[in-house]
Amino acid sequence: MKRSIITTYMLSLVLTASGLQAFAQANISPAKKQDRTIAITGATIHVGNGTVVQNGTIVFSNGKIVSVTPNGQAPQDASVISASGKHIYPGFIAPVTNLGLTEIEAVKATIDFREIGTYNPHVRSLIAYNTDSKVQPTLRSNGVLMAQVTPQGGVLAGSSSVVQLDAWNWEDAVLRADDAIHLNWPQTPRFRGGFGRFAQQSPEALQEATNKSIDELKAFFAEAKAYAEIAKPEVTNTRFEAMRRLFNGQEKLFVTADSQKDIVAAIRFAKGMGLNPVLVGGDEAYLVANFLKENNVAVVVKQPHSLPANNDDDVNMPYKNAARLANAGLTVVLSIEGYWQQRNLPFMAGTAAAWGMDREKAVSAVTLNTAKILGIDKTAGSLEAGKDATLFVSAGDALDMKTNKVEKAFIQGRDINLDNLHKQLDKKFSDKYSGK
Repeated sequence: MKRSIITTYMLSLVLTASGLQAFAQANISPAKKQDRTIAITGATIHVGNGTVVQNGTIVFSNGKIVSVTPNGQAPQDASVISASGKHIYPGFIAPVTNLGLTEIEAVKATIDFREIGTYNPHVRSLIAYNTDSKVQPTLRSNGVLMAQVTPQGGVLAGSSSVVQLDAWNWEDAVLRADDAIHLNWPQTPRFRGGFGRFAQQSPEALQEATNKSIDELKAFFAEAKAYAEIAKPEVTNTRFEAMRRLFNGQEKLFVTADSQKDIVAAIRFAKGMGLNPVLVGGDEAYLVANFLKENNVAVVVKQPHSLPANNDDDVNMPYKNAARLANAGLTVVLSIEGYWQQRNLPFMAGTAAAWGMDREKAVSAVTLNTAKILGIDKTAGSLEAGKDATLFVSAGDALDMKTNKVEKAFIQGRDINLDNLHKQLDKKFSDKYSGK
C-alpha cells in the first residue's frame, strides 16, 4: 500500500525527533556531594591570582577549600591524592558563550540562543540551558568547569547566567542567575560592495543607518531608566522591568564593540547612563587602552585565534591583543566563539602567554579575572580558603594542548566524571581497528 506524502513526511519527523531524543539522552550522571575530606599533595598549585605554590597541598571539605599550603600535611581523616610533578588549577571559566543553548548547528530544533526582535532584555538564557547536552563533558575534560551562558542576536540580546558544568538541571547548575545584560553596539560595516543588503549602499547611507540605530538605542535606554525610577508603575512593561536590574546594579552591562570609534562611543554611552560596562570583543581595544583604563573597563578578548580586523594590521595582532591590554594595566578576560569550541579556551590563554602575556596572568584571564567580571569571585576563580573547591589536576601545563591532560576534576568538592562522547568514540574505533 502506498503511503501518502503527508504520512511519509510525518513519519520522517517522528524518526528525526526520536534520533534527536536518543542523542540527547544523558549517559554521565552528575557527581554526588562530597562526603569526605580530600587532600591533594605534592603538586604545583596555580592559585589563579598570580601566585604559584610549589610542592603544595590543597585540602577541601564539604565542597569548600580549607587550606592551600607549601609542603603541607594532609589531615589524618583525609583521603589523600598524590599529585607529585602535576599541576592544580582553579576551574577555567568560559564567558560569553551559547553553551547549553544549542546542540547541533544544522538542526534548528536544537538551537535556542536567539529571539526574534531587536530589544530583548527580558530574555533569560538560564531557563533554556540544557544540562543533558553532550558538549559540556568535552569541556570538563580540558578543565573548563564553569560558563556564562549568553543569549545572542539583536541590539539587546538578553540576560546571561553563570553555571557550573555538572548538574541535573539548570536549577542545580546556576552559580549566579541573571548576571549581565548583553548589548551589541550598532556598528557600521567596514566594507563596500560584496553581497547582501550592504552591497549597493553608499558609506553615507550605511552611516546614517547606524546613527539611526544608535538614536533608537539611546531612546530605549532613556525610557527604561525613567521607568526604573518609578517604584510601582501603573502599567508593567516587561522589557523595562528587566532593565530595572541593570540600573539598580544587580546586573552588569556587557557591550560588544570592536573598532576604536565604536568602543569609545559605546563606553561613553554606558557611562552617561551611570553604568560601568564590560567590553566584549575589542579588536582595536589596544588603540584606546588608556581610555579604557581611565574608565575602569575590563575587556573580554574574543577569538584570539583569528585573522586581523584590518588589512594593514600586524598579522599577529589577534595573538598580541590580550598581552598589550594586560600590560597596559587593564583587567583582561579571554574567550572564544561558539559553544563546543570552549574546550579550547585553555589554549587561548596559552597563545596569549606565548605572545607577551605573563603566564600566571594568562591563567587569571580564564579564572579569577573572569570570576570578577561575572560577580562570582567571592566563591570561585582562585584556590583560596573559604572558596568553592572547583579545581582540576593536570599531568602537565594546562595551557599547552600537548600537556593538558586532566586526570581529576572537582566541582564544589564533587569528584566529577571525566568521560565524554569523544572519548567513548575514540575507544570504540580504537578497539575496532586494534583487533580487540
